[in-house]
Amino acid sequence: MTARIALVTGASTGIGFETAIAMKAAGFTVYAGARRLEKMEPLKAYGIVVLSLDVTSEESMASAVASVEKAHGRVDVLVNNAGYGSYGSLEEVPLDEGRRQFEVNVMGLARMTQLVIPGMRRAHSGRIINVSSIGGKIYEPLGAWYHGTKFAVEGMSDSLRLELRPHGIDVVIIEPSGTDSEWGTIAGTGLLARSGEGPYEDHAHIVAAALASTSGQGHVLSTPARVVADTIVRAANAKRPRTRYPVGRGAWSVLAMRRILPDRIFDAVFLNFYKRLAGG
Repeated sequence: MTARIALVTGASTGIGFETAIAMKAAGFTVYAGARRLEKMEPLKAYGIVVLSLDVTSEESMASAVASVEKAHGRVDVLVNNAGYGSYGSLEEVPLDEGRRQFEVNVMGLARMTQLVIPGMRRAHSGRIINVSSIGGKIYEPLGAWYHGTKFAVEGMSDSLRLELRPHGIDVVIIEPSGTDSEWGTIAGTGLLARSGEGPYEDHAHIVAAALASTSGQGHVLSTPARVVADTIVRAANAKRPRTRYPVGRGAWSVLAMRRILPDRIFDAVFLNFYKRLAGG
């Protein structure tokens, strides 16, 4: 049987990097895309094809999908993983940065999806796996732009699932909790640069400490990226995949609290938990 073709975005580090390896090990022909080609060099040793891919560039996205389709005639599984976290008070984050956050996390995902749908529709088969976050269901102070993008990914994915189902295409949402990668460190550094002084200083240091707690194995909120990658492979291989897969330390319990608790009680519980993480 011919191996299925997978395209993974944001594959230079963390979840995307580990997903490319896990999908290759599961028998997929894997294409891994990201801006930082040098970071993906180790993937070549696994037989993974590395592509230059910038999800803010139409030319880059169209070229990446075209190269896969030229080689194989199709993309069977698209893993939309590219993204980053832009934190800071809404007052202090420039609108240009807010637009960039949506451009990467939402518009890039949407355009990559647009590009693969025609081939999947012709084949009456395909799977689009969107890496969201538990942050698409919960929220944090100073995270309005980031959480806004993940709430958007959740709603977009649900709508897309219904419109593509008649064409044989599945849409799946992955909802990781904090993952052991550079993501939390980068997000926290940006947060402190924008809101680490001034009227939002107290919250900024609390949230930055919580974000940092996802970087490094053994931290209370840290889940190895490979755990998320294995969940993505399971979603890719499932005959009838679930609509969404919460994964990682605390993911199920946090989402359960969000469903059960009234907003203001959830606010208080979450803020107290973050203060404890920050040592406050």
